Amino acid sequence: MNTPDKPFSLSGKRIILLGGSSGLGLATAKAAAAEGAHVVIVSSHQQRVNDALAQLSSDSLGVALDLSQEENIHEFFDHIGPFDHLVYTAGENISLNRLETLNIAQAKDYFAVRFWGAFAAVKYGAPHIKSGGSICLTSGITSQRPGAGWSLGTSICSAMEGFCRAMAVELAPIRVNIVSPGLVRTNLWSGMNEADRANLFESIGNQLLVKRIGEPEEIAQTFLFMMKQPFATGQCFTIDGGASLV
Repeated sequence: MNTPDKPFSLSGKRIILLGGSSGLGLATAKAAAAEGAHVVIVSSHQQRVNDALAQLSSDSLGVALDLSQEENIHEFFDHIGPFDHLVYTAGENISLNRLETLNIAQAKDYFAVRFWGAFAAVKYGAPHIKSGGSICLTSGITSQRPGAGWSLGTSICSAMEGFCRAMAVELAPIRVNIVSPGLVRTNLWSGMNEADRANLFESIGNQLLVKRIGEPEEIAQTFLFMMKQPFATGQCFTIDGGASLV
């Protein structure tokens, strides 16, 4: 626990990042490691884990794990040992579909990593979190400002925010918070062709109050803040460049 004579710091803390090999997860792992934290990244692809570890401090660890399978998550936490903070940013590439073209069976699969993976990570990870530790989940601004074609993403983000609040109550005094980013330049948009992606980034960026989209390193600072802020729990921290106001 931090006190007035002990600065807020992640130095020496052990942080588990599920989805930590790219995007927001990797940016958060880098920022935490730069503050002296010991990070463990988890991703579904071994090569991405290897590539990410090459960008992190030498004491960082990486595990390849299919986060759509509950038993894999259970086994991982049974063997990883005690830790201080759990960050969950894992998810497949974003898919935009209007309701009339949405395949419901495929939509259910989309929840496997983004929602149920996070659910299982909290269930099996929480018993191993040290005193004063926290859980930080990921949502998105679409929970507040959905657009056409966002029925699936909006549903997942809204469910994650409700889950966060419920877990903050149920798991207390473990702190549980959630970060809700706006449009950020990550590989979640790699399912779009390059021209469409560039047009999306430019058009949305020009509408925002800050006149640009976000960068992963900026969102990472929010995850670090939530880990280091000992009086925050059950909170959804929106960081969207002003998207909720325009």
